[in-house]
Amino acid sequence: MRLNFQQHRFFAAAAVLAGMAGIGAAACAQSAAPTLQVEVLARDLAHPWALAFIGAGRMLVTERPGRLRLIQPDGTVGAPIAGVPKVDAVGQGGLLDLLADSDFARNRTLYFCYAEPAGDGILGFGGANSTALAAARLSADARRLEQVTVLFRQQPKVASRAHFGCRIVENADGTLFLTLGERFSRMQDAQTLDNHHGKVLRLRKDGSVPPDNPFVGNSGALPEIWSTGHRNIQGATLGPDRRLWIHEHGPQGGDEINRPEASKNYGWPVITHGENYGGGKIGAGLSAKPGMEQPLHQWTPSIAPSGMAFLRSAHYGKAWQGSLFVGSLKFEYLARLELRDGKVVREQRLLQDLGQRIRDVREGPDGLLYVLTDESRGQLLRLRPER
Repeated sequence: MRLNFQQHRFFAAAAVLAGMAGIGAAACAQSAAPTLQVEVLARDLAHPWALAFIGAGRMLVTERPGRLRLIQPDGTVGAPIAGVPKVDAVGQGGLLDLLADSDFARNRTLYFCYAEPAGDGILGFGGANSTALAAARLSADARRLEQVTVLFRQQPKVASRAHFGCRIVENADGTLFLTLGERFSRMQDAQTLDNHHGKVLRLRKDGSVPPDNPFVGNSGALPEIWSTGHRNIQGATLGPDRRLWIHEHGPQGGDEINRPEASKNYGWPVITHGENYGGGKIGAGLSAKPGMEQPLHQWTPSIAPSGMAFLRSAHYGKAWQGSLFVGSLKFEYLARLELRDGKVVREQRLLQDLGQRIRDVREGPDGLLYVLTDESRGQLLRLRPER
């Protein structure tokens, strides 16, 4: 089906939240933003979750129910691409993040992560599952996945509908970072090294473990682990500093931005700036403890963050260049975060008029921002600065 662009023009002036790291939403001020033209490139996507660019203006989009689709430059949405493995599309699970290899033009390799059911379990009925990472080659006609190989399976599998994490980032050294949730019911696992719950992993592209990972050779520790103490990471990107940046969902309050470093512990659930759903402290109610890292920034109340991208281009003006963009599922906006010395100093809320949950944000090869909205009839949007 060929889709025409629907263009919404609005002046994206928004409240600016002065938010220093470790401080929640604070004083509001007004800040002018570029005038944006929002183009609807594709619509009627079923809970789209992730976006990847594969050249010649074409894009791939994952739909959480388990479909992968090709979108042409004119907005034409292709039929589901064949070859996607069984996906447990239950609760927050499904077909989730997607990454095109940095050498995709030559090797046509994709990486994707998804909720994988245990064995031959019945899909969608509350059986055990976990996050899996796979690699595949996209066929020359872009109609099917070939040579699908599961590179990693999160262990142990548990019966849970929540907190799959699942963002993939290619590191500057060619390894892959994979973010994993603690599956909600297993939050204490985030503090131990004998499981993959609530962790960031570092893997080679064939699924093997880099020998310089921090816990290699440690008795009782899984060697894939890079960092610990995470809750549910649904945003990750490589920053201009060539380091990994992530954000993670807090409970009721305490959504965090972190820069995970090898072997470091980011605290969950021992420390948090949030509280239990409905109120009440988590554990001892600590927000800091020696040996555990403080977030670079935190949101209270929670915004339910998803998607994460730095803007490197100058298309939107100098003031926006270098900004960090994060989607909000709960409050249905795109956050532009201004950084200074690695700290968030200001937040600007964009796209509030859309009234849609923002699931993913990416900077395209053309230097423009692309956004996915997580709805039953979700959209792929392109943001253009008006001249």
